[in-house]
Amino acid sequence: QMQLVESGGGLVQPGGSLRLSCAASGSIAAIYDMAWYRQAPGKQRELVATIRSGGSTNYVDSVKGRFTISRDNAKNTVYLQMNSLKPEDTAVYYCNGRSEISGNQYWGQGTQVTVSS
Repeated sequence: QMQLVESGGGLVQPGGSLRLSCAASGSIAAIYDMAWYRQAPGKQRELVATIRSGGSTNYVDSVKGRFTISRDNAKNTVYLQMNSLKPEDTAVYYCNGRSEISGNQYWGQGTQVTVSS
């Protein structure tokens, strides 16, 4: 059973930056597609960014050019670099991993990001 632990959330002013990390308990190399989701109060969980096992990435339109997802398979860690943050980015951010072999999905517990002056 894969466990995912997020860190790096916090309070930041508009225009600021944060880097989220997601540490996996097992190897994510080669077979896991990884993603970041977010859920704001009163809203559905939203897919923010994905990175395939081969390294290709995709982003929701609202974060393109501001957020960057990356992975370090040697450290079993996925990152989300968030720049030019806006109040509407405020949400709980969740890490997700999906095995390309079994299709099993795993979730982290979430980390709060608050963008406010």
